[in-house]
Amino acid sequence: MKIDAISIFPEFFDVLGLSLLGKAQDQKIIGFEAHDLRKWTSDRHRTVDDSPYGGGAGMVMKPEPWGDAFDEIIPKDQRPTLIFTTPAGIPFTQKLAAELAAKSHLVFACGRYEGIDQRVVEHASGQAEVLEVSIGDYVLNGGEVAAIAMIEAICRLIPGVIGNAESLSEESHNSGLLEYPSYTKPASWRGLEVPEILLSGHHAEIEKWRKDQSLSRTKVNRPDLLAE
Repeated sequence: MKIDAISIFPEFFDVLGLSLLGKAQDQKIIGFEAHDLRKWTSDRHRTVDDSPYGGGAGMVMKPEPWGDAFDEIIPKDQRPTLIFTTPAGIPFTQKLAAELAAKSHLVFACGRYEGIDQRVVEHASGQAEVLEVSIGDYVLNGGEVAAIAMIEAICRLIPGVIGNAESLSEESHNSGLLEYPSYTKPASWRGLEVPEILLSGHHAEIEKWRKDQSLSRTKVNRPDLLAE
């Protein structure tokens, strides 16, 4: 998979060179490149924002640099998936992560200030499959952290990135429920014991216990998932 990210702070994405995603890039499973939006500015101050039409607080990112960036990064003969990270977007979910993991080329547009001129989103739909996506009901200073979270969630689902692919099937949200609690050695730690069932060797009973724990944890922490 090829991934591009456009930002005024491309150094944010240095973290993607670490751990499993760094190894996946070394192995050519993933190709990642961060681009500085200011490369596509034309004034000596490298301006990327201006005051909003209609008034209001803050600044809005200008359309011209974004349009020029897309013209250069998005291939003319392809339609990659272009993701605008925004709190006004659709929710990012494990299901969406799995769908995006099957794509061949993703482009992340990371806004700042009060967001990107909406005409950029509209115009880009002629060049790519466009998604406006949010990682939660809160506001960040910019879209870089959201893009990094999405990229990690997506890329770990690509074959070859995670060493033990079977572990993915038991994680939170894959079944619609939260994952059961996990334990390791020692069996007793600071007066707290590992549940006896996990030491029994009875795999069918362990599986039943884990399903019960998954349901119980979901009821407490995310009852909205059960309602869905």
